[in-house]
Amino acid sequence: MLKAIAIDDEPLALTIISNFSDRTEGLKLEKTFSSQQHALKYIRQHPVDLLFLDIQMPKKDGIAFYKNIDRNLPVIFTTAFSEYAVEGFNLNAVDYLIKPFSLDRFQESVKKALQRTEYITKNNEQRHILVRSNYKLHRISLDDITFIQAMDNYVIIFLVSGTKVATQLPMKEILSKLPSNEFIRIHRSYIISVPQIISIGNKSVLISNSELPVGEKFRKDIENLLDYS
Repeated sequence: MLKAIAIDDEPLALTIISNFSDRTEGLKLEKTFSSQQHALKYIRQHPVDLLFLDIQMPKKDGIAFYKNIDRNLPVIFTTAFSEYAVEGFNLNAVDYLIKPFSLDRFQESVKKALQRTEYITKNNEQRHILVRSNYKLHRISLDDITFIQAMDNYVIIFLVSGTKVATQLPMKEILSKLPSNEFIRIHRSYIISVPQIISIGNKSVLISNSELPVGEKFRKDIENLLDYS
């Protein structure tokens, strides 16, 4: 069962998606949003398997919004304008629904999403990363990571259990392996797990028992996080 949310500034469009979802097997529409900020907060706090996203929104278009969240989150773009289709598919969208769309067309899109999710699940690519440390390959659950620190020639991954895993993978490469809605870089030496944040100050973030500095270069990302929280 796919847990989905829908984002659209038109109430009628959300009503149609809600109605079609009730008539579609394998899909549960958990919530609808007219605000991207409220939707992003929900995505960061709840498991979401599929996103229905309108492209033409008042403050930020749907494509720009999607580029700022986890690209691993399957998305079905909805819009009245077909000219956006190419860019939508370039983002590896599941499908592109042109309004007004029929129930059959909607269900066809959901079927594609189900097939993609089943493929990912079978290949077990969702909730872990693989890193080499001490000549061994370690499989680390994303839920176990509190923060990541660059130290000299190594990068240290700090886990909830208190264990530390040292690797020579560059910070940039590790960050590319992590979902952007769950991990954020706050300093040239630190990446943090958003769900593990206890508090955010002007110049620091409290993670577990560690107070980590926020670099000036990354302050805007923290401000965006506060805006959406």
